[in-house]
Amino acid sequence: MGRAFEFRKARKMKRWSAMSKAFTRIGKDIVMAVKEGGPDPDTNSRLRAIIQNAKAINMPKDNVERAIKRASDKSLGDFKEVLFEGYAPHGIAILVETATDNNTRTVANVRSYFNKCNGSMGTSGSVEFMFDHTCNFRIPADGIDPEELELEMIDFGAEEVFADEDGILIYAPFGSFGAIQKELETRELEILSSGFERIPQVTKELNEEEAADVEKLLEKLEEDDDVQNVYHTMQE
Repeated sequence: MGRAFEFRKARKMKRWSAMSKAFTRIGKDIVMAVKEGGPDPDTNSRLRAIIQNAKAINMPKDNVERAIKRASDKSLGDFKEVLFEGYAPHGIAILVETATDNNTRTVANVRSYFNKCNGSMGTSGSVEFMFDHTCNFRIPADGIDPEELELEMIDFGAEEVFADEDGILIYAPFGSFGAIQKELETRELEILSSGFERIPQVTKELNEEEAADVEKLLEKLEEDDDVQNVYHTMQE
């Protein structure tokens, strides 16, 4: 198994925020997708993917429809995706993906978390290069051989395909998302969920006390409403 498998396993074992936080993230994703490509999932592939993700976390259909309707309101402000970079204590690189309608607030909050936890904000590009930006798809495993699928999907950019208890996962570089989504839909393979992740190229092992220092910063970042995802180079 490759790095994507190990990364997924570690993140699955780690706690993630409450379901309400996940709903908030999906809601923001819907707004950005509708503003970019319109409210019809048949013609907006990004929105189609987000609706699949909403189903995967059991987000009520009414919530999804309400978010799409809200996003179609031209008076609603835009959310912008902003990436923050920096270091936690003990040399651990941190990437913070945010979706914000008030960049001044978000910058101030993120900087305060780094400062309070003995970390330091970095400039753009200071740690992003340490992570591979990937896309992923989950499909049902019924009657599908992961090794055969991997050989077939290589032409569309797939780099790693593996099965777990929830289905089959396909990992590829960020730029291959559209091609893989289109091919899976052409084959009429159900996409249970999809998304993007940043996988650290190298991780650093810390002792228990050092890891606790890093966790303090991670928890503060993950609790912020503007934060969508946090990635780091600490070995889990």
